[in-house]
Amino acid sequence: MTSSFSFVGADRRLALSAIALAASTFIAGCADMRGIDTHAQLRSPQSLGLLAAPSEADQAATVAPVDAQWWKALGDAQLNGLIDTALADSPNLQSAQARIRKAWAQAQVSESALGPQVNGQASASRNHAPANGMVPPPLAGNNYSSAEARINGSWSLDLFGKHRAALDAAVGSARAAQADMDAARVLLTSSMVQAYVQLSRLQAQEVVAQRAIDQRAHTLQLVRDRYDAGLDTTLEVRQSESGVPQAKVQLLQVREQKQQAQNALAALMGQPARAQELVASPINQLSLPRFPSQLSSNLLGRRADIVAARWRVEAAEQGIRQAKAEFYPDIDLTAFLGLSSIGFNNFAKGSAREWGVGPALSLPIFDSGRLRANLSGVSADYELAVQGYNQAVITAVRDVADQVASVRAAHAQLPEQRQAADAAQSALDIANQRYAAGLGTYLNVLSAETNVLAQRQQMVDIEARILSSNAALAQALGGGYQEQNHSSDSSGSNANTDSNSPTPNNAPMDSAKS
Repeated sequence: MTSSFSFVGADRRLALSAIALAASTFIAGCADMRGIDTHAQLRSPQSLGLLAAPSEADQAATVAPVDAQWWKALGDAQLNGLIDTALADSPNLQSAQARIRKAWAQAQVSESALGPQVNGQASASRNHAPANGMVPPPLAGNNYSSAEARINGSWSLDLFGKHRAALDAAVGSARAAQADMDAARVLLTSSMVQAYVQLSRLQAQEVVAQRAIDQRAHTLQLVRDRYDAGLDTTLEVRQSESGVPQAKVQLLQVREQKQQAQNALAALMGQPARAQELVASPINQLSLPRFPSQLSSNLLGRRADIVAARWRVEAAEQGIRQAKAEFYPDIDLTAFLGLSSIGFNNFAKGSAREWGVGPALSLPIFDSGRLRANLSGVSADYELAVQGYNQAVITAVRDVADQVASVRAAHAQLPEQRQAADAAQSALDIANQRYAAGLGTYLNVLSAETNVLAQRQQMVDIEARILSSNAALAQALGGGYQEQNHSSDSSGSNANTDSNSPTPNNAPMDSAKS
């Protein structure tokens, strides 16, 4: 069969299509979106008290990012290896990576709606037509065969940007998932350093507790010698004897805490079976550099959790665009080509050929408020995302301020504590000398010993606090995070390079508010 096409008919069909398009656009223009607005605003850096433009003198202290491997400044090769193991084996990071792959796959699904779709179908059947039905003779009342094979194609023109907005929303969600994983990595490394410092602190406390036992055992022997010489009474002996068991109880308590610290460190590594073998370096061999203590607007781009929250705002904003585009018609170009025949023997003949091409339009006219409800819901999602971002920023600013205060306080306390420890040790030496010479009582020795033990423990705690506070400050300042400009390697689509990436300070798009 020879196919023919009438240009006169084509012009008529095109004219009718143009009229239908204009009419549908006019009807869609009557879609009522009034009263559904978003009023949430992103907090500006100035409203949070952040420095918008630090001076050149403050530049290095205020905007220099924390090194991506800041923990290596401790100079502890063992800790570096433990963190590498944790980053490789952490179930939380592996779960985050799976969420990233899922999010980018969803972005690719959304992107596919922008391209042409082609599918095929085929069928063959043996039928019996009723004698008094709609099938005309000679098929009426007889058996017959039918066959059909067709290739269908369609392409959504996306004139109102619905599919593009869906893609942009999916990209925003995927990049939020990527930032979430980066935030989890920063949290893990900081937690590993703090757990390692905690283990080192408890090892030092164990040494202090053991020294207390030795010291009180020595004092007990001195009291017994004086008792044998008739210089002390049974009261002094009993008081001294109680000191050794008390010191042993403190040692056992410290060892319990040390075991728990080993368990915590091994759990962070994802290898709980290695808990018993974990031994930290001495705390006096660990040190971290002083991190920037002033806040600038660059903080908003250095923290992965804030970047993730900003991408969620972007995704919600695109969701509003998509919901608004739902009010307008969908216009597709469709075509098909195939074979259709009654009787299998006619299927391969040229007369069985069929084809068609033309536009297809779908227009929402009345939906009982479904589209308005959907737009209202995604507008609420946008406001939730904006407030989530604002809360993340406020929390981040407070986090940095708290850690800066802790670091400063710990550094200020350290020299004072050293003086206090030296004075307590000197007082104990004097008390022992006076007691040995018969010029002082055992209560003076016991009081001095108790003070020395407390000062030594406090010294260890402050040294550990300096390290832990610096590690927490490194995390609060972003932990060396830098936003990536592309997705996971599994995605090769254009969705990976969206030029409209949100920046920490840009405001919501006007389209989300209108």
